[in-house]
Amino acid sequence: MKIFDRKKELNAFTLEQRNKDRTIGLVPTMGALHTGHISLIKKALSENDLVVVSIFVNPTQFDKKDDLDKYPRTFEKDIDLLKQVSDNIVVFAPTVDEIYEGKVTPESYEFNGLDKVMEGEFRAGHFDGVGTIVELLLRTVAPDSAYFGEKDFQQLQIIRKMAEIKNLPYTIIGCPIEREPNGLAMSSRNERLSKKPREQAGFIHDTLQAAKAKFGTKSAAYITDWVKSEFEQHPLFDLEYFEIADENTLTPAFKIQDNQKYRAFIAVYADGVRLIDNLRLN
Repeated sequence: MKIFDRKKELNAFTLEQRNKDRTIGLVPTMGALHTGHISLIKKALSENDLVVVSIFVNPTQFDKKDDLDKYPRTFEKDIDLLKQVSDNIVVFAPTVDEIYEGKVTPESYEFNGLDKVMEGEFRAGHFDGVGTIVELLLRTVAPDSAYFGEKDFQQLQIIRKMAEIKNLPYTIIGCPIEREPNGLAMSSRNERLSKKPREQAGFIHDTLQAAKAKFGTKSAAYITDWVKSEFEQHPLFDLEYFEIADENTLTPAFKIQDNQKYRAFIAVYADGVRLIDNLRLN
């Protein structure tokens, strides 16, 4: 396995691979790898000759320094895990100075409102940071395709919009959410949960499934109120938001249209850890 921490060296290697007509996939991560990441990597491996996995905890997408400081960093464990997956994986693990060249400032993007709702409402500047690091990684690796999990569905749509407005010639591929046995969406943050909240965190997905069952017969407002009531009665979880939104525009759904696709989005605090999830409704 090759591990690069310099953009110039990675560029030289990927250019050599492309000159051999080898296709390249990119899976951006912030490390603390789990089964969800591995599913993305295996998907990328099935569609490309070589996969670059970036491991970089990006400071510009954290709105709270405490959250950045607490983010799990398990580089050696991550490398051991990747070695078990495939020999066709290259790791890119730059320092902050290397990737940002000494200027740790996010670019300002116009995402046509995709960044103003849900996560954007509660995490100021978050998506500018996401767009910045993903653009930098895409331009550095120049992959044929890049792979992202649908757990962060709003982020996925914003990355697609960023690639569109920047005219980046890379295919952005969304991959299904991987879940723990109780239904909790896999996330590096799950490792920060204590035993009881983690055991009971399947309640989040169960609630989304129940909301889906009501969709089509109940209004979005009714379902939203019902979800709020369910969380008010649970002693371990605090609901930050629940939203039913158009899948493409992320516009909150006040009136359901027959020809539109909708998703339910949720953010919950458990044990001081912020968890997000979503589920397609139709």
